Amino acid sequence: MQTPKLLSHLLCLLIVILFSQQTKAQTEKKHDIVLKNDGEEMKGDVTAISDSTITFNYAGEKLVYIIKKADLSKITFASGRVQTFNKPAAIVENRAPVAQPETASNKEDRRNKVAILPFSFVKDGQPAAQEVSEEIQSECYAMLNKHAGVYEIVSPRAINVKLSKAGISRVNILNYSMSELCETLGVEYILDGMVTQNRTTQTSYGNSTYTNKENENDKSGKKKGSGTSSTYATNLQNYQTVMDMKIYNDKSEVIYNQNRKAFWNTEDAYKNTMEYLIKRSPIYNK
Repeated sequence: MQTPKLLSHLLCLLIVILFSQQTKAQTEKKHDIVLKNDGEEMKGDVTAISDSTITFNYAGEKLVYIIKKADLSKITFASGRVQTFNKPAAIVENRAPVAQPETASNKEDRRNKVAILPFSFVKDGQPAAQEVSEEIQSECYAMLNKHAGVYEIVSPRAINVKLSKAGISRVNILNYSMSELCETLGVEYILDGMVTQNRTTQTSYGNSTYTNKENENDKSGKKKGSGTSSTYATNLQNYQTVMDMKIYNDKSEVIYNQNRKAFWNTEDAYKNTMEYLIKRSPIYNK
């Protein structure tokens, strides 16, 4: 019978096929795969790794490449081990901290407390220096603190420190509601003011003096006279000053809103105007 012989030949053929496939698998060399940050994939052999670079050969090539680690995302080695480089930083959203619900005790601590913000001061269309704004803030505090009654006027120093720590300035203060500012400053009321001042006319003042001096008699017997005169002139700059004053509560409601033009035309006329407005505010006590 030919069947056993045929089976023997088939078995030998199968062994040869399996052996050749195994030999082929063993001869096929696995390579390292380098993935760069821009998505490029490089297949070859990593032959060396230093502190800042790797040495690499493409599969089938002898040319050596030096690649910076900063340009790499990861290396998958032929052994299966994976080495990662330059992990992407976690994305941090640029958003304001979520405000925590205010407790009853916090609201009670703010009760009847008043904050005076640094005054805006615009002179001839240009914002004045921060020192000027804080000077008027301190003058307002001095006037109001003497007649606060049941209210507690927080010192300008304490207010400005809290504003600075919170990153709030005249540049970005409009990004905050008065309710948010009240919570940040720990007060129930906020006084906000603005002074606008523009140059107008100039007033000139003059003064003349004459000094007479008598000399000896002339030939006709009459006294001869002479003298000196002097003239002084002074120019005084006049200003038009307008002050706006508002008081808000911790619900962002306006409880006082007044605007007044200064009666005097001097540079410091805002002081009398500020006193006039403060005396008519609801937080002033005689």
